[in-house]
Amino acid sequence: MKNVIIIAMTLFTIYGMAQQQNKRFKDGGDKSELRKEMTPKDIADLKSKKLTLQLDLSQEQQKEVHSIILKQSEERKAQRENREHNKEDKPSKDDFVKKKNERLEQAIEMKQKMKSVLTSEQYAKFETLKPEKRKHKVRRKSKRNKH
Repeated sequence: MKNVIIIAMTLFTIYGMAQQQNKRFKDGGDKSELRKEMTPKDIADLKSKKLTLQLDLSQEQQKEVHSIILKQSEERKAQRENREHNKEDKPSKDDFVKKKNERLEQAIEMKQKMKSVLTSEQYAKFETLKPEKRKHKVRRKSKRNKH
């Protein structure tokens, strides 16, 4: 009888710990929902301020970076809405390649605009910021898979 009670308590404890981990991952989903509800202006404000802190931008650079990011976030919002409306249709291979090319062209355009606005030192630091983000994403995903 004693052993049955100990086994039952152990199972309930393990079950409770599993529920806590699942709840933690669900909380991360709430953040992405909040991001989806943000306006392009909000996104541009936050990103430009973050870049201002990281790259020590001048007032003029701040305005130009803000306008670049605002344009980019407006385009992304339009693309997201378009994708949500066409969610049922699975894209063909040609559509997939076309969208991929559009994204790459937009990335090239963004890079060129940022290069024209930033000094060479700032641009070098800007380029090093992007790979760090990818590393953090990979780390987060690997941590999630471990639990």
